[in-house]
Amino acid sequence: MSRPGLDPGLAFRFKVELDGLLIANFAEVSGLEAETEVTVVREGGVNEYEHHFVTIRKYPPLVLKRGFTNSTELWSWYDGTTAGKLQRKNGSIILLDASGQEACRWNFMGSYPIKWIGPQLRANASEVAIESLEIVHQGLTVIKS
Repeated sequence: MSRPGLDPGLAFRFKVELDGLLIANFAEVSGLEAETEVTVVREGGVNEYEHHFVTIRKYPPLVLKRGFTNSTELWSWYDGTTAGKLQRKNGSIILLDASGQEACRWNFMGSYPIKWIGPQLRANASEVAIESLEIVHQGLTVIKS
């Protein structure tokens, strides 16, 4: 029996928005992480513990992967960045519950692409051609429904 808000989300039910627009279905999103760096200080004469002081929160790049299509939207965004036309975008990774409703949202701010990877083409394989976009951003917020 399903318990609203208590059942874990299914990792294959998600969508990606950039600047409020739903972007084509992605097969994989990685990099939803945050890490806090600390400076360790040892106090003279205190041998039982160390002091840990928070310095900065770091976010690794997000990596978005999807089936390759004839859409040039992701390539154009990346290409513009490398051509000096930096266009920062805000976005969201949205986890859906079993009924297709929003269960959780990770908002990221000020993102732009730093790497695009085209599909791996092999004549002896029958896999879906996948393109990948790596984006850096200025932070995450988590909103649970």
